[in-house]
Amino acid sequence: MTVSAPTATDLPHLRRCVELARTALDDGDEPFGSLLVHEGKVVFEDRNRVSGGDATRHPEFEIARWAAEHLTPAERAAAVTYTSGEHCAMCSAAHAWVGLGRIVYAGSTEQLVAWHREWGVAPAPVAPLPIHAVAPTVPVSGPEPSLADEIRVLHARAAGIAP
Repeated sequence: MTVSAPTATDLPHLRRCVELARTALDDGDEPFGSLLVHEGKVVFEDRNRVSGGDATRHPEFEIARWAAEHLTPAERAAAVTYTSGEHCAMCSAAHAWVGLGRIVYAGSTEQLVAWHREWGVAPAPVAPLPIHAVAPTVPVSGPEPSLADEIRVLHARAAGIAP
């Protein structure tokens, strides 16, 4: 399946995700932020919260949980998830199981893996799969080149690398 580029309409939402990622990093978490848009309105947003010891506290996973409780199946399918970084395998699966619609991400898994390799960061305990390897029918847009440098700086800070 092909991945499309984010649109001009997507950019403000992606910028908000990067702000949430910065907040997460400033609060001692990994730099990821996400939000859910339904009918043009942000209905839920969150940031990474893994520093408390629960490695499943990714914002994309929280979106799936929230959507399952608060939106009908038709509303979930029509909603768009925006995120600072491409979903991991866990979050891609949760997204697909709940029946959420399109995903738009600022930074890709491929970019993050390359940065981590460059900085000598140990690989994650879960295979770094693209969304379509886990959820092949979910429409996906990303990465967004205009945000790459900003995201790289956040992840460099998280890795202890001075930007």
